[in-house]
Amino acid sequence: MTDHLIGRVDDGVGSIVLNRPEAMNAFTADMSAALADIVDRMERDDAVRCVLIRGEGKSFTAGGDVKGFHAGLTEDRFGHAANMEKRVVTGHLSFHRLRRMPKPVLVAYQGVTAGMGVSLVCCADLAIAAEDAQLMLAYRHIGLSVDGGVSYFLPRIVGERRALQITLLGERIDAAKALDWGLANWVVPADELLDRATRIARDLAQGPTAALAASKRLLRDSMQSGWDEQSAGEAHALSRIAATDDHLEGVSAFVEKRKPRFTGR
Repeated sequence: MTDHLIGRVDDGVGSIVLNRPEAMNAFTADMSAALADIVDRMERDDAVRCVLIRGEGKSFTAGGDVKGFHAGLTEDRFGHAANMEKRVVTGHLSFHRLRRMPKPVLVAYQGVTAGMGVSLVCCADLAIAAEDAQLMLAYRHIGLSVDGGVSYFLPRIVGERRALQITLLGERIDAAKALDWGLANWVVPADELLDRATRIARDLAQGPTAALAASKRLLRDSMQSGWDEQSAGEAHALSRIAATDDHLEGVSAFVEKRKPRFTGR
């Protein structure tokens, strides 16, 4: 484990904090491994009902540790290439778990948000950006192809042409364009980002967790399934969720004209 990636749980919110601000939270191999471990634990922990991913300092993350890449290339080029494959596979494991976990995932990003940061924004369920956020896929600038699931996520969010523009030109995408292109759900002043993100995460954590999980899964699956499969999935999910304590609580609260108190069961 590394101090550069912190996982904590508070009031149902599992926070994953990138904590290497002196290097713009650039990802090292140790951070990638720690992310996979923390995401795995939060996926399995019933006390976690929402996951919030954020970065300390002025930037979310600069992406990969390019200085580390240079050291690896100059010391052992073939070893560097082999290690890169391992890092990508480890990173993809984190994204797979974030996508499938039966709880909402929110990313809050600010400042420079590059490479792996864009991947995290894309694979999350919801994203909130600071007004100073600058998204960029800088792979072309260091002579690399994309990774982190970008080739899968990005066209589905912004469309193929825009995904190609972002990738092939390596242009910066500001917060206003990120909002317009679907890479953010909200844009807020930088000094309000943490507070707004925390409030959204707590609201999600206090929701009917099983129902939210079922809706998340249905929406995720819809990109690969046809009408017959999707409609059957909705019917099956609804019949299962209708037997939960949270459904009874929601209906009772509606009838009694009060705010529901969901427990995630």
